[in-house]
Amino acid sequence: MNLTIVLGASPNSDRFSNKAVRSLVRHGKPVAAVGYRSGEVAGINIQTGKPMIEDVHTITVYMSPEHQKDYYDYMLSLHPQRIIFNPGAENPEFYIICRERDIKVIEDCTLILLNSGTF
Repeated sequence: MNLTIVLGASPNSDRFSNKAVRSLVRHGKPVAAVGYRSGEVAGINIQTGKPMIEDVHTITVYMSPEHQKDYYDYMLSLHPQRIIFNPGAENPEFYIICRERDIKVIEDCTLILLNSGTF
């Protein structure tokens, strides 16, 4: 299935994580949303906590590095092929851990990647 998880998803339509979920849906990409608060974006329920999700290809991160620390083990347990760190989520400390596990690290904007056809 090659699912993309938006980590840090928000029901607030002004947030970039919300725009990312909507853009992924619009581009026909299978998506799951995980955030601090439950809600719904473009027909996708925002799951809270650290739900076990299968067939994860990409995690696109919309959390500050400080908040990511609590999610390191969670992200690694999903065995993604790549993790996209959006602006404001850059985390060189975690990049090292990801690369040691052969997870591709990308510093970029998911919205730009989708709109340019390079996602």
